[in-house]
Amino acid sequence: MSITETVELANGVKMPRLGFGVWKVDDKEVIDPVKWALQAGYRAIDTAKAYGNEAGVGQAIKESGIKREDLFITSKLWNADQGYDATIEAFEASLKRLGIDYLDLYLIHWPVAQKFKDTWRAFEQLYQDGKIRAIGVCNFQEHHLKELIADADIVPMVNQIELHPHLTQEPLRKFCRDHKIVVEAWSPLGNGQMLSDPELKKIADKYGKSVAQVIIKWDLQNGIVTIPKSVHKERILENADVFDFKLSEEDMLAISGMNKDERTGPDPDNFNF
Repeated sequence: MSITETVELANGVKMPRLGFGVWKVDDKEVIDPVKWALQAGYRAIDTAKAYGNEAGVGQAIKESGIKREDLFITSKLWNADQGYDATIEAFEASLKRLGIDYLDLYLIHWPVAQKFKDTWRAFEQLYQDGKIRAIGVCNFQEHHLKELIADADIVPMVNQIELHPHLTQEPLRKFCRDHKIVVEAWSPLGNGQMLSDPELKKIADKYGKSVAQVIIKWDLQNGIVTIPKSVHKERILENADVFDFKLSEEDMLAISGMNKDERTGPDPDNFNF
């Protein structure tokens, strides 16, 4: 495997397995980290309207000089913009801020009750109009997915969820596998909380790697798309340096066994939308 490794989505679009997240990084601060990530070989950048940094991401893309077709850009629709007409408007505004004319992946950020089905109709329309290469959701539990799929023409191609060794989400991952939905991990390092875990440290020491590198490798070997985030150049480079070792089956199982169903972010069933 290498940083150019991709997974094929249900519609045949190829999505990088390792991407770069930019949550909680403001518009000005985000430019350098995105450029460092692109220089390090990352080709997938994950942003959202709610992050308030789409314009900065767009600026970094422009300054990088990398061809648009060689990049995989994801953004997300915020909760206040859900509903058919509002979704179309919000999508166009995101494109404008990013300074691009299509998205590779557009995601519904949270499952807002009574709204996400109308929102999905707009997603399907934008996809059929060729403005998005792939469409998906974030933070959808199994019951949300079942409700959405019941009336959808297109099954979501990606479900981006909080996922790390203390929240392995195995039943939801199985449901997604069964429906050809690619699982993508946000906060793969547990908002940094995993980095001081002594069990993970012991495994990392065995491979001469950092805890972050071991977690990223665990994601990749599990077939999970992962988007670690950092604003530090050395960590951005370190997070990409995970292709010269392989975790043993024993260590993979040990990490999977650390699950506590413990979230560091909001619970999709109890979120103040």
